[in-house]
Amino acid sequence: MRARINIKVAANNSLIFPHIEKVIMIDELTRVSFTNLEKVLYPELGLEKSDIIKYYISIAPRMLKFLKNRAIVMNRYPDGIDKEGFYEKDAPPGIPPWVETFNKYSETAQREINFIVCNDLDTLIWLANLAALEINITLSTIDNYETPDLLLFDIDPEPPCSFDDVIEIALSLKEKLDELNFKSFVKTSGKKGLHIVLPIIQSYNFRQTREFVHQFGKFLARESELVVSEFRNSRDPGTIFIDYLQNTRGKTMIAPYSLRAAPKATVSTPLEWNELKKGLRPEEFNIFTILKRKSDPWEGLMENKQSLEVN
Repeated sequence: MRARINIKVAANNSLIFPHIEKVIMIDELTRVSFTNLEKVLYPELGLEKSDIIKYYISIAPRMLKFLKNRAIVMNRYPDGIDKEGFYEKDAPPGIPPWVETFNKYSETAQREINFIVCNDLDTLIWLANLAALEINITLSTIDNYETPDLLLFDIDPEPPCSFDDVIEIALSLKEKLDELNFKSFVKTSGKKGLHIVLPIIQSYNFRQTREFVHQFGKFLARESELVVSEFRNSRDPGTIFIDYLQNTRGKTMIAPYSLRAAPKATVSTPLEWNELKKGLRPEEFNIFTILKRKSDPWEGLMENKQSLEVN
């Protein structure tokens, strides 16, 4: 017998939160066969796999547009976050025939990688059922894999730097981007850092986007003693690294609205820039609070693609 999970959905079965009007059985809406729904994945909070599935169903209307046509890399925790998880690029054996994949040769692995592509709710639910708590996306789409359409500033602190320090550097970076007329978007990483993203026209290669971020890192390093711009210094205590190396073909970032394998079930959360104030803490954005947020600060992100040319 198939396992069932009760969820609340809109009267038109749209699954759009928070317009909740009735309760139905999710297996009436999905092709996914559920397993081990009572498995505790976040022990400190007592969150079961069923709770994770419910979260991803509820957040799907906001999240799927950022996953669309991108190769997915999973961080899976089938025994819970207090046990060792694993990073998985390849689609696991026995995937359902309706799950879309993207085959690409990996020079690093020296073999073909069969990536999952998550373009629909069923696939997202299937990933959740695999205990893929963390869902990572590439910075390019599968139809133009060599050419990024997202540029990432990964602001990564080392203790004893605080999140307030990260906010200070992020705002300094935004100020510089604003001066050059770049429209930027910010989100929490869900852990200790922040991600600043520029949607860009697909006219650049990864070497160019990587160098673009590197140059900004060098500028910030000259302006602030906290910032380091080179990988060799990235683990220096009390520093903040602008990780330009994430802008490399095949590298990924944690997807907007993805959970993190952290004790408080934090979420990588898109923010309005005016929310970024000292005193803010990443733990505020978690599985319990995200669905209460009324708007999506990254709405329209992909309609704001821009050139990297500086006028």
